[in-house]
Amino acid sequence: MKEIVISAEGLGLKELQSVLLEREVKLRLSTEVVERVKKNRNHLESLIAEGRTIYGVTTGFGRLSEVLIPKEDVKALQRNLLLSHSCGVGEPLPESISKLAMLLRINTLAKGFSGVRYELLERMVDMFNEGIVPVIPEKGSVGASGDLAPLAHMGLAVIGEGDVFFKGKKVRASEAFKEVGLSPYFELEAKEGIAIINGTPVMAAIGVDAFLRGKKLLKVADIAAAMSLEAMEGVPYAFDPRLQDIRGFEGQKVVASNVLRLIEGSDIVYRNGHMRIQDAYSLRCVPQVHGAVRDTLKHVGSVLEVEVNAVTDNPVFLEDEPNIISGGNFHGEPLGMVMDFLSIALSELGNISERRVARLVDSNLSGLPSFLVMKSGLNSGMMIPQYVAAALVSENKTLCMPAVVDSIPTSANQEDHVSMGTIAARKARSVSINVSYILAIELMVASQGLEFRKRKMGVGTGIAYRQIRQHVAPLDKDRYMKIDIEIIREMVESNFTQKIEEKVGGL
Repeated sequence: MKEIVISAEGLGLKELQSVLLEREVKLRLSTEVVERVKKNRNHLESLIAEGRTIYGVTTGFGRLSEVLIPKEDVKALQRNLLLSHSCGVGEPLPESISKLAMLLRINTLAKGFSGVRYELLERMVDMFNEGIVPVIPEKGSVGASGDLAPLAHMGLAVIGEGDVFFKGKKVRASEAFKEVGLSPYFELEAKEGIAIINGTPVMAAIGVDAFLRGKKLLKVADIAAAMSLEAMEGVPYAFDPRLQDIRGFEGQKVVASNVLRLIEGSDIVYRNGHMRIQDAYSLRCVPQVHGAVRDTLKHVGSVLEVEVNAVTDNPVFLEDEPNIISGGNFHGEPLGMVMDFLSIALSELGNISERRVARLVDSNLSGLPSFLVMKSGLNSGMMIPQYVAAALVSENKTLCMPAVVDSIPTSANQEDHVSMGTIAARKARSVSINVSYILAIELMVASQGLEFRKRKMGVGTGIAYRQIRQHVAPLDKDRYMKIDIEIIREMVESNFTQKIEEKVGGL
């Protein structure tokens, strides 16, 4: 069991990955966090006692911020906020992403600027540790004031009103709390409803999932490209490190090095009597295209590392004057932009992969049997997997329409510019899943192409080929190939690169 300590040091993306992989993870609040949160709450209560006008505490929300709320209605205000805002639609987010979003919300509130009680944090940590995960509809956030509707569903679960995932089922939150021996209902105090729903943890959680998927695909794409290079008897010249050095991009250098290490010792690539001087772009420009994707993901990761440890609440409470600041840290623009960028980058990884698949199945370009099967005509071979890859590539292109450039004013024009960052994150995740299938298809098709090359493969490509053949047999006649694609895709999603990296070094 892994323990994550919520502290001033913040969270790393590798820690978050353990939640997405659905491993058993427990949370613990550090002593420092507990003291800081209690001190900040005492500060807020002193401001309330002074009769200060505080947005979302003694006023309504959005355009209704000019409406003053009587002291006796402060608790009702927070409850009403969650009820009125819980109107998301669509399928629920995956349980692992909802759980990660809850962790990110806890991490923000633990910074000690949101004015919440320690008891609220304790409640949310207990939920996390007991596996009580809010059911959050995937649609309904415009990305400012953060993820209002999705987080309201999280808040409802916290107070025992909403639905949750618990022990593999969707149940009422109150039922799950009773089963683990916790109070089925929890009453919010001043500021706590708006503290739960103001911020970016849902788009950040989805973005982290898309990003980590993408990082894994970077390695798989280099392996698939190296296998395709061998299957098409490509030449190695374009991967010369001197060529990469005079361009200068770090990602390009890494990719070229990866491919050279993967094909090292290949009698197919390093054969006597090479006739070609250069290959088609989908092989020759792998360092430039895959490298640009790597550089993009490095930037995306740096933004996510900031955001998952950021205070995205509003208003915040500070000790120094002015000690109540109402601002816009909930605005999802930083995430929206990089999520759109991530979609574009991963889409290109799939785009160039499909082009290699298309060349492999075309006997005029590959020098291999038509559609990589004997008795073509009677057998269609690898014809339709290329169609599937093409369909996924085309779908990704539609998903790459930037979400962040669109803005529809909300709350009677009080909130007149929004980020659509959650939509951008959802699209990026969809693209990443599509690309995992495209690369699985390339691995399958390249492995089939290598059946017709009877010379020694490279050290890395050989390991990749043998791993695939442990689960998917060569195609000698037509068969039900959806199963093959799903098997290889599962390999891509798990530890496919591990044995390869043990031999050739980290990719």
